[in-house]
Amino acid sequence: MKLRIRGNTVRLRVTQTELESIEAGETVSETTDFGGGHVLTYRLTVDPGADAIGATFQDGIVTVRLPVRQAAAWAGSDLVSLAGEQPASDGAGLAILVEKDFHCLAPREGEDESDMFPHPEAATGGC
Repeated sequence: MKLRIRGNTVRLRVTQTELESIEAGETVSETTDFGGGHVLTYRLTVDPGADAIGATFQDGIVTVRLPVRQAAAWAGSDLVSLAGEQPASDGAGLAILVEKDFHCLAPREGEDESDMFPHPEAATGGC
């Protein structure tokens, strides 16, 4: 799983195996160790109590929650992403995007794409 944050946008990209775990109701997580006891954890979970996509940040953990029905519909379809928004403390919204991670159209050195989704435009060569 990949985490991308830019301004008030949080985006997670998941592999095929991770999506299978989400479909089974499991939590998927990753950690980044910055050294000196500083660790960032980010996770994606299915929340039976959630009515909408939401995110929290507490004790160094970013948690994105998906409603059960929305997660199941996404996992079992060709739908690429799920999007949501929630209020942020600065009065603006926090945009949340969870998407399937596709193979790159052009190879990139050091990138393990073995568990990524086939790119829908790979046959056309377009981007």
